[in-house]
Amino acid sequence: MIPTLRKQFNARFTPEKYQAFLRRIEDACGTRVQFRLSETPCFFPKSLLERMADDGKELIRQLVESPEYYARSEASIPSEFRVPNEPARPLFVQVDFGLVRDVRGELQPKLVELQAFPSLYAYQVTLAQSYIDVFGLDRFEGGEQLRFFLSGLNEKSYRELLRRAIVGTHDPENVILMEIHPDAQKTLPDFLLTEKMLGVRTVDIEAIRKHGSQLYYKRNGGRVPIRRIYNRAIVDELQRKQVKLGFDWRDDLGVEWAGHPNWYFRISKFSIPYLRHESVPKTWFLDKLDQIPDDLQNFALKPLYSFAGLGVVIAPKKEDIEAIPAEKRADYILQERLRFEPVIETPFGGTKAEVRVMYIWQEQLQAVLTIIRMGRGLMMGVDQNKNMEWVGASAALYGGK
Repeated sequence: MIPTLRKQFNARFTPEKYQAFLRRIEDACGTRVQFRLSETPCFFPKSLLERMADDGKELIRQLVESPEYYARSEASIPSEFRVPNEPARPLFVQVDFGLVRDVRGELQPKLVELQAFPSLYAYQVTLAQSYIDVFGLDRFEGGEQLRFFLSGLNEKSYRELLRRAIVGTHDPENVILMEIHPDAQKTLPDFLLTEKMLGVRTVDIEAIRKHGSQLYYKRNGGRVPIRRIYNRAIVDELQRKQVKLGFDWRDDLGVEWAGHPNWYFRISKFSIPYLRHESVPKTWFLDKLDQIPDDLQNFALKPLYSFAGLGVVIAPKKEDIEAIPAEKRADYILQERLRFEPVIETPFGGTKAEVRVMYIWQEQLQAVLTIIRMGRGLMMGVDQNKNMEWVGASAALYGGK
């Protein structure tokens, strides 16, 4: 995207540097990263990242500040997962954009999806800084210092912002990162880095117990009270794995939520049909569709509550839609298909990039970081980009202050 930086990087790249980069990441995380890391960061103009960050803010505010939408989104929360004491706004939100060309040939960010749920807030800092350090990106000729934090943040101010969001006013001893079988999750590197950064221990959701209205977990033979939960447990995974819990989501518990679970449903793919913005592709709830379009090759069928592209069908067939029972159709959307422009020049040709803008909403709604997924397959997930190089997880770097 910034041609001078792209040419310099590609010319100086060596497989040895890439292997050193992978070792640096694994050493920092204390574990092997189970998903593919791209050989390159992405060099984006600051103006483009700021546009996506601003568009994302507008989309989030459209939803959160609308009493009408709030009332409609009540239907999105399953009764068995409705948690009391919901705050007026989400703490963490992710907004994903793809880059497409409009009819004039100009690049435009288009919404892929959005989710009020935490992402890799500790890991992504390590990933971006490792690209800079290992590949010597602060020494590019004629270039300004490369950065990756947004909203004027730096390492110190970001760490403090994240600490206040996750730990709050509590002793880190009484704050947990809650996940389902965390040691088996591909996001384990982020959990370990969160503990290093903030002192917050990762606890398996199945190890949590309740006494009265208090939650606790056992450590060194004693009970550790839980005062605040950084929730990373995905509901559809709980259901798929039939996880047995020692508490009920509906209980009025003596805990605070760093990312209240109800917002996972309220701001999600469920939200997209309600959004009105130039970046939003045409989207319908499947049960509200008057008739199935003839040109299904131009659409994508998506379940509302799934992660990592599970269940998404690009260019579905009519029978794919008809196979969904009528009572389940409200749980799917049909969305105008986005054809990402391959804007990243690599030794294997043009490569597409999906940009996730990460937000923290405390006193103000702030874009803080980005996550990049690179790919040349039909979709951006790992399964669609198997046995390829210069694809996978990456970071966005930009010049300027």
